[in-house]
Amino acid sequence: MSFRLTNYIPALDWGRSYTRETLSNDLVAAVIVTIMLIPQSLAYALLAGLPPEAGIYASIAPIILYAIFGSSRALAVGPVAVVSLMTAAAIGQIAESGTMGYAIAALTLAFLSGAILLVMGVFRLGFLANFLSHPVIAGFITASGILIAASQLKHLLGIPAHGHTLFQVLSSLAQNLGSVNVITLALGASATGFLFWVRKGLKPRLLALGLSPKLADVGTKAGPVAAVVVTTLAVWGFGLEAQGVAVVGTVPQSLPPLTMPSFSPDLLRQLFIPALLISIIGFVESISVAQTLAAKKRQRINPDQELIGLGAANIGASLTGGYPVTGGFSRSVVNFDAGAETPAAGAFTAVGLAIAAVALTPLVYYLPKATLAATIIVAVLSLVDFSILRKTWGYSRADFFAVAATIVLTLGFGVETGVSAGVILSIALHLYKTSRPHVAEVGLVPGTQHFRNILRHDVETDDSVLTLRVDESLYFVNARFLEDLILDRTGDGSPVKHVILMCSAINEIDYSALESLEAINLRLTEMGIGLHMSEVKGPVMDRLQGSHFLRDLNGQIYQAQFDAWRALTLNRGAEVDRVERIS
Repeated sequence: MSFRLTNYIPALDWGRSYTRETLSNDLVAAVIVTIMLIPQSLAYALLAGLPPEAGIYASIAPIILYAIFGSSRALAVGPVAVVSLMTAAAIGQIAESGTMGYAIAALTLAFLSGAILLVMGVFRLGFLANFLSHPVIAGFITASGILIAASQLKHLLGIPAHGHTLFQVLSSLAQNLGSVNVITLALGASATGFLFWVRKGLKPRLLALGLSPKLADVGTKAGPVAAVVVTTLAVWGFGLEAQGVAVVGTVPQSLPPLTMPSFSPDLLRQLFIPALLISIIGFVESISVAQTLAAKKRQRINPDQELIGLGAANIGASLTGGYPVTGGFSRSVVNFDAGAETPAAGAFTAVGLAIAAVALTPLVYYLPKATLAATIIVAVLSLVDFSILRKTWGYSRADFFAVAATIVLTLGFGVETGVSAGVILSIALHLYKTSRPHVAEVGLVPGTQHFRNILRHDVETDDSVLTLRVDESLYFVNARFLEDLILDRTGDGSPVKHVILMCSAINEIDYSALESLEAINLRLTEMGIGLHMSEVKGPVMDRLQGSHFLRDLNGQIYQAQFDAWRALTLNRGAEVDRVERIS
């Protein structure tokens, strides 16, 4: 029973081997991540259109629940930029930001996302994330980064703006440029410039001053906190709020409240598709980060358990005043680099954030929203990667057009359309590539038992024997392609007497493909041509044996392609007899 529990509650596994040294490392990592998360959580909540405290609430219970149920030892769960933007886009169409309906919709969205992730985890549906190709994900994240950065310009300029597409945001900004608050702009531009310098220049400067690499890392990670402190003091000391500088204002001084999502059928229906998209994008981002970090320590990530951990985290967010969360790239890397060894580091981070929620929130009253906007802009611009366009153009034009379309649609029509298009394009790309599988006509490499493509190698062939190597599983999308190819190749005037399907690369034959094979066999029989198969894999053969196909097959099944060649070719003789067998 204990073994089964560890499969679903990984904390029971790593908890048994927890030591003082591990505790020390986790505590240090927790302190560093907590310092980073306080301004980041406030900023991402504002990006989602929620009160700033929602970001801290969404970083407490979810982290603890993920620490119990998640399989990654370094992943840090909480609000992230892309999910925050998707949240704003989803519930902004249902309720007005700042209203009770907006907050309830955010809770409901988190609950729905959590429920979807949990169901996927219980039924082991983690493989569904594979339908989003990496190039398409990269394109979506790049476009989202641009959208997020553009949406924060209003806070840097101190002007109102709105919109969920790049054109809407830029158009709205242009209409209000005449009312730019110069002081806000100065604060925001200074904070942005400082944060960019922190990312690139602070660590080398600290190392040059003689600090150890570990202390230099801590100082670099604390850079955003320095920007928060300095700009907050500036607003407070010079009374800049009275001069039009927007500030965070009053933040409740309390632990996360107990909340309940709405179970209104109409609201659930409106939010289901956005919740599904947020779940998919959040899981893909999270599992990518978790697997990357786990590989560095030769650990393994269980995708299905990750779904359960993230599902529990989102349900926890919905019950404690938060909104949808997932594993964040930047905070997870910081957590890993700071020495976190177990998910307990996340639990300690949650304790630190809880203390901040109770004791430190009055200190952020004068924190300018321009500083939080600068924090978001600097964070998301690191996600923008246009090099994916150049890379895909040089490698695969189909991937390039999928990436380009995802970027254009996301920028032009919003994140929901962009991610929906990304899913559809990924699936369409897969279907396109597999609908026309690579089928090579092969011949015997002289002096061996190997068969290679006649267009690439100097091989022996026989006009009466056609050997086709199918380099793809056969299923409903490509079954007709193979049928047309064989019938075209054996048409009028063809000297072919035998067709051999070399099946070494075929991992599965579905029922549609089976019917195509039966049709091929029938047509070839009518034409007096034999149909044979070689190197059929065991699982595929098991399926075929349960059908009528093998009984009706007019040819033979050969274990090796060389056996088929030797049995069917007309050029048997001394040359073939001298071929050395390869075991």
